[in-house]
Amino acid sequence: MSRILIVEDEESIRKFIKISLKREKFQVFEAASAEEGIQKILQETPDVLILDVMLPGMNGFELCEKLKKQNENIGIIILTARGQDMDKIMGLEFGADDYMVKPFNPLELIARINSLLRRMKYKNNEGANFINSREFKIDLYSKKIFKNDIELDLTPKEFLLMKMFIQNPSKALSRDELLNSIWGYEFIGDTKIVDVNIRRLRSKVEKDPSDPQYIETVWGTGYRWGAS
Repeated sequence: MSRILIVEDEESIRKFIKISLKREKFQVFEAASAEEGIQKILQETPDVLILDVMLPGMNGFELCEKLKKQNENIGIIILTARGQDMDKIMGLEFGADDYMVKPFNPLELIARINSLLRRMKYKNNEGANFINSREFKIDLYSKKIFKNDIELDLTPKEFLLMKMFIQNPSKALSRDELLNSIWGYEFIGDTKIVDVNIRRLRSKVEKDPSDPQYIETVWGTGYRWGAS
């Protein structure tokens, strides 16, 4: 159940929105000021904020900017007065995801909330497909690795090695550990195959393979991904 916080100082409007949202099975919370809204956000962790621009004390623009700096994943829909085009522009500039003009049809508000929730879900799922480390980005969906946004030409085994290194930053990984994870426990052959692949991988990811800055050698053990 999605959690919605209404930050609106006019009680009649706040109650009207709350009733409409509860009919759609949203979990709804209320706040009459920005300061109260901040407390509610800490207590209830809402998914979406319905935020009036004209609030006593800290106004809606200030609250919007503050919240987006702290948590860019929270969805914010601002409420503006009819004809106040500058409010719409400023709201979007301060990080709002959408806006509604008063008075509004509650069905349109619900549709905009659902649309925003879908966009947020897609964004979160998309982010889950990527792993970032220093100049590198792994696309788990396409099984590609990029350095400074340029795709690296890696073999499947080199991709798996990079993935294991980046997912275990600063951890010393033994040759046996790498061999078992990448080639499998049933692999019959020399553990030197790990060293051979590391040399090839370094030639593709390191500026100077003889002085590696990413894939470091841990003498007597194996290798480690330098975290910084």
